[in-house]
Amino acid sequence: MKYAITGATGHLGQQIVAAIKPLVDPSDLYLGVHTPSKAQAYQQEGMQVMAIDYQQPERLKAFFQDSDVLIYIPSKSHDSYSRVQEFENVLAAVQQANVQHLLVMGFIADQVNNPFALSAFYGYVPRRLAGTDLNYTIVRNALYADPLVPYLPELIERHNVIYPMGDQVLSFISQADSAAAFAKVATTPALLQRGRIYTLTQEQAYTMPELAAVLSQVSGQAIGYQPVSLQAFSDMYNQNNEGPMLASMYAGGAMGLLATVSDDYQQIMGEPAQSLTDYLQTTYRPS
Repeated sequence: MKYAITGATGHLGQQIVAAIKPLVDPSDLYLGVHTPSKAQAYQQEGMQVMAIDYQQPERLKAFFQDSDVLIYIPSKSHDSYSRVQEFENVLAAVQQANVQHLLVMGFIADQVNNPFALSAFYGYVPRRLAGTDLNYTIVRNALYADPLVPYLPELIERHNVIYPMGDQVLSFISQADSAAAFAKVATTPALLQRGRIYTLTQEQAYTMPELAAVLSQVSGQAIGYQPVSLQAFSDMYNQNNEGPMLASMYAGGAMGLLATVSDDYQQIMGEPAQSLTDYLQTTYRPS
């Protein structure tokens, strides 16, 4: 078997590698990375590492060649147009490389009326794949819970959650749980159903006062909810020009478009995803 994983040194990619390692022989893992020097430990464990570039289809084709399962994790580009171009390169390489099954990362903010800057990409992928003769499965993630951990000290200092969400709710999943589900689907033929779309969430979505209550419980500090405007949020978190993209995501959230809750994780793993409270209590360490 050949299991190929793109973005294997990224945040989710690393966790997928960790989750799939116990399930397959290391020599069956082929890892596509942008910087091979970051993957030396993988090579020492017997995994195959290749430098790839989403803008070089021939290199993608060589990496994908004869993969039984290819796990595609999109790049971090901030606009849908760039990601669609990337995906078209991936798709062309997949169609030429005898890939048996394509397993793609999606996101719940993929609705046709979602103002999120990347919703067009996440909506494009399943529609584009549906028009091919490929064997494919999509795993859609809710919001990652992980960024709340480094963000919590700032929220403690502000005494408030500030997401511009109004009275709508957010749904979460941890990267570790997402990775475990990816690994299970990739290595379980019965779960690799052609055209199946799985959605990974915890069992509960949270209003902002409910989220603030969880963060207060975990931190032992009083945290309320005082939203800022979308423009203020964009300006506050515009490092690396990410502000408008992040604000657009919460604009969709304020429309109720980040509220999805699904039991697909339990169907895949046989148990519920770790709750937000349990996850934060396990990972947050006060400074």
